[in-house]
Amino acid sequence: MPVIVPYIVDLSSLKCMVMTNVELVKQGYSNFASGNMEAVLATWDPELEWHECKGFPYVEGDGIYKGPEAVLTQVLAKIPELFDGFNIEVNEIFGADDKVVMQGYYCGTNRATGNSFKANATHVWTIKGGKSIRFFQAVDTATILA
Repeated sequence: MPVIVPYIVDLSSLKCMVMTNVELVKQGYSNFASGNMEAVLATWDPELEWHECKGFPYVEGDGIYKGPEAVLTQVLAKIPELFDGFNIEVNEIFGADDKVVMQGYYCGTNRATGNSFKANATHVWTIKGGKSIRFFQAVDTATILA
C-alpha cells in the first residue's frame, strides 16, 4: 500500500512569470527611458496600429502608422531631429481589461524655437496576447511647438 505524505506548499514564494498588461506597459516606458528600443519593440505586435497627434510636424496624413517599423522610422526616429532632451515623465499608469492608460508629460526643448516644454500627454494602449496592438496619443502639441 503506497504511503501518502501530506505537505504544505507556501504559494507566496512562487512568482508568476506572466506580466500583467499594466506591468507590460510600465516596462515599456522604462525601456524607452533607458534607450532600450529593442526591448520596447519586442512588446509590440507586428500589426500594431499607432495613432499619433496630427499637430506634430512629422505626422503625415491621418497620423495612423501600421507596424513597429513604421512607428520606429516615421515617428520615433524624427523626435531627436525636432527636440533636444525629449523624455516622457510618467505620472501614473493604470488599466482595466485590455486597456492601459499612461498619464504624464512630454518634456524637452523644441529645436526650432529654442523653447523648453512640459506638455500634458496621455496614451491609451490596447494589449492583446501580451503585446501592444494599438496606441492612441493625446498630447498638448501647442505647448510643444510654441
